[in-house]
Amino acid sequence: MTTRFNPYLAFRDSAREAMEFYKSVFGGELTVSRFADMNASQDPSEDDKVMHSMLTTDRGFVLMASDTPNGMDYTPGTNFSLSLSGDDESVLRGWWDALSESGRVDMPLERAPWGDLFGMCTDRFGVSWMVSIGDQQG
Repeated sequence: MTTRFNPYLAFRDSAREAMEFYKSVFGGELTVSRFADMNASQDPSEDDKVMHSMLTTDRGFVLMASDTPNGMDYTPGTNFSLSLSGDDESVLRGWWDALSESGRVDMPLERAPWGDLFGMCTDRFGVSWMVSIGDQQG
């Protein structure tokens, strides 16, 4: 069973441009899924927003990013989370429980449109976390 720990960046309509820039800096392979690809929004103006992108470099670095939906707050400088992902549900649920305890659950850990269990929380120190449990990693 595998788990992954990496930064996850948020942007307002510039995730694709940013990730293409990071690819030009670090090299590697970039994958990008749009909101429309995942049926993630009922707002047609969000169809071309980046739902999820992942840059995997030749040196093993992984950087993920997405565009923030129109209805969510976006504050530059606080636009990142730490992402925990993998297929070891008991380990990842344990981390979720520990991180969200005495913190704030921003999105409950539940089945997401792409099939994984997914949740977002802010720990008691103000650090934002994303937890994704499933077979689809990227």
